[in-house]
Amino acid sequence: MGLSRVAIVASAQTELRTAWCDAQHIDLISAVVSSVFKGTGLTLDDVDFVIDSGSDVLDGRSISNCGFLGALGAHHKEEARVEEDGLWAAQYGVNKIRSGASSVGLIVAYSKPSESNVEAYWASQCEPFYQRPVGFGQRAANGIQAQRYLADHGTRQRDLADLVARRWADAAANGNVEIDALPDADAVLASGGGSAPLTGLMLARPVDGAVAVLLATEPIARRTSRAPVIVTGMGSAMNGHAFATRSKRGLVACEAAAAMALRNAGWDNAKPDIAEVSASSIVGEMMVIEALGLAPRGHGLDAASDGNISINRSGGALPADPIMATGLVRLAQAANQMGATANSVGGRLNRGLVHGAGGVAMQNNCVFTLEV
Repeated sequence: MGLSRVAIVASAQTELRTAWCDAQHIDLISAVVSSVFKGTGLTLDDVDFVIDSGSDVLDGRSISNCGFLGALGAHHKEEARVEEDGLWAAQYGVNKIRSGASSVGLIVAYSKPSESNVEAYWASQCEPFYQRPVGFGQRAANGIQAQRYLADHGTRQRDLADLVARRWADAAANGNVEIDALPDADAVLASGGGSAPLTGLMLARPVDGAVAVLLATEPIARRTSRAPVIVTGMGSAMNGHAFATRSKRGLVACEAAAAMALRNAGWDNAKPDIAEVSASSIVGEMMVIEALGLAPRGHGLDAASDGNISINRSGGALPADPIMATGLVRLAQAANQMGATANSVGGRLNRGLVHGAGGVAMQNNCVFTLEV
């Protein structure tokens, strides 16, 4: 007997804000859990398991999810916690359903970095005796990555700034991200708080928010949608912990995760119609695009600009990085885009590629392939 096919039935997310001052974690989680069932014909009673993604370090207390079980809808249900980006929680959930152990699963990811010291959070993942004392962390690692990339490929900062400005404009058009003012390329280049050669706006902006994704077997999904978005392949891989020992040629863990997902999907030389990818910086986004096979090495900027594959139509992670939920937001955004065109004659998006990342300088990578 073959494994069950799993589909994305629905998703819901809060607005992604620099700070949800009038809402706590439990409020953000409750908002997406109560909204994700609308229009599906399913209720919380139909859910077999709940998997949530968050960080005890960012939340400021151990086993923080225990305080959110009611909001998660996990009372008297099987519940698990994944201390990683929400795309890994979705991978866990898909495998539970594919195995035949369950039929419907609820995946929830959330983060409130506005209440935390984000730099200290990233530093806590670095080696404690030699790296942390000298201030090494996410910001420094992104700067070193960018220095290498620009030196190797001659990419101009101005061209990167143009793309950053477009990502913010796309996020504003998408309507799910709080944006007070849209930066142009000059503003991107002039922004402070970066890590040379990256300016502040070239780094992903931490935001508060939550997202929920409802998964189900294909038969159940087809009762709720004429054209459900099917998860056809998944892959994940982790690079070495020590940044200095990692390959200088690119994101090899992302390459391995993508190869696994594409092989499982049987895509061979097929290309996606859309891609939603995570990144900790604009240069990181170029490196991810190349590692996913969407562009030759050094040509990620060309792929992001030429329009043959729609990459980060939602704006991606640069204007809005909810840290523990970023990859799951990418999955929700890709599924929404594909579902919106499923019944159209022209412009239909049949294949989607989704990427999530975790760890300092994107040490961990997870990739999904989607089909309608």
